[in-house]
Amino acid sequence: MLSYQHIYHAGNLADVHKHTVLAVLLTAMKAKDKPISYMETHAGRGLYNLSSEEAIKTGEAKLGIIDCLEHKRHLLNKDYLGAVEKVQKILGKEFYPGSLMLARILLRDEDEFNLMELHPKEYAALHHTMFDFKNVHTHKRDGYEGVLALAPRRPPNPSRGFVLIDPSYEVKEEYDKVVSFIAKLHKKWETAVVMLWYPVLKEGYHKDMVAKLADMGLPKTYSSEVTFSALKNAEGIKGSGVFVLNMPFGAEEKLADIGELFN
Repeated sequence: MLSYQHIYHAGNLADVHKHTVLAVLLTAMKAKDKPISYMETHAGRGLYNLSSEEAIKTGEAKLGIIDCLEHKRHLLNKDYLGAVEKVQKILGKEFYPGSLMLARILLRDEDEFNLMELHPKEYAALHHTMFDFKNVHTHKRDGYEGVLALAPRRPPNPSRGFVLIDPSYEVKEEYDKVVSFIAKLHKKWETAVVMLWYPVLKEGYHKDMVAKLADMGLPKTYSSEVTFSALKNAEGIKGSGVFVLNMPFGAEEKLADIGELFN
């Protein structure tokens, strides 16, 4: 499916949850000197203008990062907050970093990035945004195929890996596809930290996926689901979930109180 564009949803509550977890994981990994190979299956455009027509049309950022910055700044993770503020200081308060921009800010010049995006318009924006960044490679290809192709069979150089899986879930088959992909990826690159994001919908499509992942016997797993109290009477998304394997040491403790942000 090539209809999804994240600009309509950028900076929403799900982004706040996902990006907080991402910031904590990457900061924990960065504690070791060895370089990191960072990959995304569905990168999007990487940087979002919250004053754009698309973002204003849904207004999701207003209940998300905008409200958090105004009223819950003290509850935001300092590394996540620092990355958001860095972008806004340079570009303006209307801008919000996507996951790959957060990762590029939080990680180091010696770390390598491979970013997959198949949507033509999103890829063009992604390539434009990341063109001048060192060690950043953009790929107009299917994210699952691309990451599996680039993932090493043995520890690479860089020898440590992080993979973010963040599809649109426009079709229900995506949930089964994710399970199959994680199984293949872990078999090939067993040391990589893998982070999966998924929406929590009233239909509960995610439940079978999460149960299957739990039954796979994956190492050092972590899961977090939050419910958005601000959206309890709204249609659509009700909350946000993440599943992580090879959880970095010390990261789970820093995420213990993440639910407070969304109450």
